[in-house]
Amino acid sequence: MIELAYKKLLKPIFFKMDPEKVHDRMTRTGILLGKTSIGRAIMHGMFYYSHPSLKNTVAGITFDNPIGLAAGFDKNAQLYNILPEIGFGFAELGSITGEPCLGNPKPRLFRLPQEKSILVNYGLYNQGAQKIAHKHAHTKFKIPIGFSVAKTNDPSLSVEQGVQDYRKAYLHMHPLGAYTTINVSCPNTSDGITYQNPQKLALLLDALAKEKHLKPVFLKIKSDFTNAELAEIVDIAEKHPWVTGFIISNLRTNREGLKTSKTQIDQLSTKGALSGLPLQDQSNRAISFVSKRTNKIIIGCGGIFTGKDAYEKIKSGASLLQLITALIYEGPTVISKINRELVDLMQRDGYGRISEVIADARD
Repeated sequence: MIELAYKKLLKPIFFKMDPEKVHDRMTRTGILLGKTSIGRAIMHGMFYYSHPSLKNTVAGITFDNPIGLAAGFDKNAQLYNILPEIGFGFAELGSITGEPCLGNPKPRLFRLPQEKSILVNYGLYNQGAQKIAHKHAHTKFKIPIGFSVAKTNDPSLSVEQGVQDYRKAYLHMHPLGAYTTINVSCPNTSDGITYQNPQKLALLLDALAKEKHLKPVFLKIKSDFTNAELAEIVDIAEKHPWVTGFIISNLRTNREGLKTSKTQIDQLSTKGALSGLPLQDQSNRAISFVSKRTNKIIIGCGGIFTGKDAYEKIKSGASLLQLITALIYEGPTVISKINRELVDLMQRDGYGRISEVIADARD
């Protein structure tokens, strides 16, 4: 009933409005609901689902279920009270940069309904590491919360200054979350520079290797790499035992081979990268390749809309999963729906716990 109400009533209204305005309104609503026990209880009653077979410990952290919110939705770490109540097993907040960042000029979000995708060009909008870290210095989180850190979107920064900007964000945020993600692959910086370039990645990891690593650390990379490029990134990360694993993947930059032509997408915006369904196959392929090359943990992200989609990512080698776009197209019931379908698929295949599926996939 709730799913039908979202798809038939709310979604048609939302999809006539500017995407960023809808996102901002939903964020404000989530903050308000999360502030009161009544609001949290209502959301819990409407959306929450749990099953013992989904509980698992990954990288020393216990997760009630494997479905997490990806970074990019809660940029300023404001929704931590309401996310557990709608069913997420964990959430990644940010990305958070060394300095406050206004992001790219608006409009910077565009819908591609035919693709079940969002064209994203936010450009790392956030309030900066110092302000966000101060706000959460004493916050107790109900579910595991990761913080994603990135380089401030400032083209005047040199490569070395960019490394120090990452370091600043890392030092502020790493003590606060259950884990930290180093986002080296944001495609929407104004200078187009990412730190997943092997030379820059090596420089960044060598610098961060000197810091204390109190929690698990993940690298977020894109999936539209060749296998040779993925192998080079994995091999650099392998030199750093403190790097726990990878998030695969970030947004898709390639606009070819979709139902919507590249020309039509370019008419919306020549800048930005794609979320959602267009990432599904390529992220699965990248997960599968990386999982065969390393024992590091993989968090799968990109194109998860159903339990089947989630199961395929786990079978490809992912231990945890993240989504955003499914929330926009399917509504908040999608989290419990995916988890229910995961349980059904596991039981169909004779698995008692999700850890068994993960172990078989990585064997």
